[in-house]
Amino acid sequence: MSGPSISAARRRARFSIPIRIPSMLLTALCGWLLAGAAAAQALPDTLAQRTAACGACHGEQGRAASDGFYPRIAGKPAGYLYNQLINFREGRRRYPLMIYMVDHLSDDYLQEIAHYFADQHPPYPPPQPSAATPAVLERGRQLVFSGDKAKQVPACVACHGQTLTGTLPSIPGLVGLPRDYLNAQFGAWKNGTRHAAAPDCMAQITERLSDDDMSAAAAWLAAQPVPTDAAPAAAITQKLPLACGSYPQGGAQ
Repeated sequence: MSGPSISAARRRARFSIPIRIPSMLLTALCGWLLAGAAAAQALPDTLAQRTAACGACHGEQGRAASDGFYPRIAGKPAGYLYNQLINFREGRRRYPLMIYMVDHLSDDYLQEIAHYFADQHPPYPPPQPSAATPAVLERGRQLVFSGDKAKQVPACVACHGQTLTGTLPSIPGLVGLPRDYLNAQFGAWKNGTRHAAAPDCMAQITERLSDDDMSAAAAWLAAQPVPTDAAPAAAITQKLPLACGSYPQGGAQ
């Protein structure tokens, strides 16, 4: 047999050798695949499991952190959470990821999700240190507790409660939220990219506030520790300053 024929035969022999996986490794690999499939099938069909993806932004149990952008949703009134899910679905609030997640969900299912997170009460993290000046923080405190009569801006506590932990059924708490998130929501109302059911009282209020006012209110709120009992108040005991479409009897959103 000539040289070239021998070389060709060797090449054919080399590439025809079958790949052999050791039996122990093959057994382990098959076992791992089967265990993974069994685990996937064994996941409980609960709201906790179904809403696990929410934790990627809002934190486990919806607890979030005191820094960053994403808000805490745990423990907020179910009516408020439901209203926001509806607002995202109907285009009154614009955040692509949220719109994608709720676009095809029914009202009943959104109600279930809202009640699930409203029932979660993990501990609040401490507030982040504030870089705002004392003058800015004082202006924020004044707006929160007294409003600004000259600008026809009501105090935040008139709707959100004296402890700022919200009011049932649909007014959210304002403490325990990151400053960046609060600033972003003020800005969204101001520039018309966030809306609520008419009459949109927060849109009316932000129209009357300056950028410095909104920044001061956000800085003061973000710097406050959350009360030990952070549950929303059961009801509003006085007439609200503005009618709001997302609160059954004229409350805030």
